[in-house]
Amino acid sequence: MSNQKIAQVAQVLDDAARHAAEVDQFAAGHFTLEEAYRIQRASIERRVQRGESMVGIKLGFTSRAKMIQMGVDSLIWGLLTDRMVEEEGAVVDLARYIHPRVEPEVCFVTRRVIDGPLTALEAVDYLEAVAPAMELIDSRYRNFKFTLEDVVADNCSSAGLVVGPWSRNFDALSHAGVRMQINGRNVQVGSTAAILGQPLRSIVQASRLLHDAEMSLPAGSLIMAGAATAAEALAPGVTVECHIGSGATSLGSVMFHTAAA
Repeated sequence: MSNQKIAQVAQVLDDAARHAAEVDQFAAGHFTLEEAYRIQRASIERRVQRGESMVGIKLGFTSRAKMIQMGVDSLIWGLLTDRMVEEEGAVVDLARYIHPRVEPEVCFVTRRVIDGPLTALEAVDYLEAVAPAMELIDSRYRNFKFTLEDVVADNCSSAGLVVGPWSRNFDALSHAGVRMQINGRNVQVGSTAAILGQPLRSIVQASRLLHDAEMSLPAGSLIMAGAATAAEALAPGVTVECHIGSGATSLGSVMFHTAAA
């Protein structure tokens, strides 16, 4: 694809996100996976030009089951801006989204720049803290239907994130129970082991993806490690909570509300 065509597709997806207006899928084979990432970066660059700031990255397809479902053998990733961050406990206006859904996740914040591939032993040394989190996802495609290339171009459906209290309790990440509740009722139950077997492995994967893309991640950046369960559709006027772990090994909880209709 020419740079002009990349920019045109990026504008279509950026406009869809800005105005909460869904668009049709692109024709099969319209662009390659490599071109999809170029579209993603061009779309986010439009946001930066409007005053948004880059704050980190998100990983997708971090469960083996999801990889098999989509017929891929590697992760996908998207970019995060400050406009996407919702305050913990905030009231989220769903009018900003097309078909909003929520996933329970783990979020890391870096304390050193990541500018090359890391090993599993090195990963923790590059992290300042970890927190329970939830990601708001919102495909810009009609009926939430898309191909792999479509979703990557659409910033991997990333739309927002809510991050809970930070801690250095990295030991709480292994096989911790995950409960996501809506109005106090469990809607998704799982384990942090669904995130690459151990969420710290997401840091290793992120470092490799960044290296391949010839990018670095500054200190103080967020890394959303990937979903621990399936996503849940959001409705107006509800309270959403995510609890990770329990007792002495608890990572904590994070919560937000959705505005009434």
